[in-house]
Amino acid sequence: MSKLTLKTEGDTHVIVTRRFAAKPETVFRAHTEPKLIQKWMLGPEGWTMPVCISEAKPGGKIRYEWAEGDKPGFYLTGEYLEVEPYSRIVHVERMHMPDPTPDNHVETRFEADGSGTLMTMRMTLPDAETRKAMLDTGMDQGMEASYQRLEELAEKGQLAA
Repeated sequence: MSKLTLKTEGDTHVIVTRRFAAKPETVFRAHTEPKLIQKWMLGPEGWTMPVCISEAKPGGKIRYEWAEGDKPGFYLTGEYLEVEPYSRIVHVERMHMPDPTPDNHVETRFEADGSGTLMTMRMTLPDAETRKAMLDTGMDQGMEASYQRLEELAEKGQLAA
């Protein structure tokens, strides 16, 4: 439907928005259910997610592990702080590449937008240096590749309950 937009705000915030041609319930579930996450949140072509833990409840654990063939991969750990089904997720995450990054506090909203969904993700990093390091990874390209995959799966009806 559309490519993501990424904006910075102040010294520590990153705002990502993207529209999807799918209902908020579908996009929310794709962000919280392990079997669905493993279908789309893969980043660039050729990567897989052999481990996916997503306990979508306050205090629930998050662990995603990515791999590219036999090359060393990386992983993310975190915890859910708030979960409002189909409309909002608040969690804390840290990347391990291999050392852990400082915590990234993430609030993601899913709002009905015509026949689709407007997703708004607000990331709060501890300082400008951490934000710059995160942005310098090219994460927006991996995010968009994943979101295109999510969009295609939704269009094909492969994210249905």
